[in-house]
Amino acid sequence: MAAKIRNSIVLYQPLRDIDGVEIRLHRTVLYASLYRADDDLLVNPHAFGITASNAPVLHIRHVEHDDVASIYVDSFERVWRSAQPLA
Repeated sequence: MAAKIRNSIVLYQPLRDIDGVEIRLHRTVLYASLYRADDDLLVNPHAFGITASNAPVLHIRHVEHDDVASIYVDSFERVWRSAQPLA
């Protein structure tokens, strides 16, 4: 897993020069990978024995308070607050 994280950091490194892009690291065990852009979420649920690239990706739009996306947005925000900016 550490090698995958290091590889991802190298691949995403050029994005750090884009205004408004921030990369953070955390130690939280997650059950889905979340990708957020404003009110759009891509949720890649983790499934035992299935690589992330073969797992489904759900496109969820946050449109109202307490919708399905709110669960993922709240989860994302809790992890983001505790994460450390990439040095």
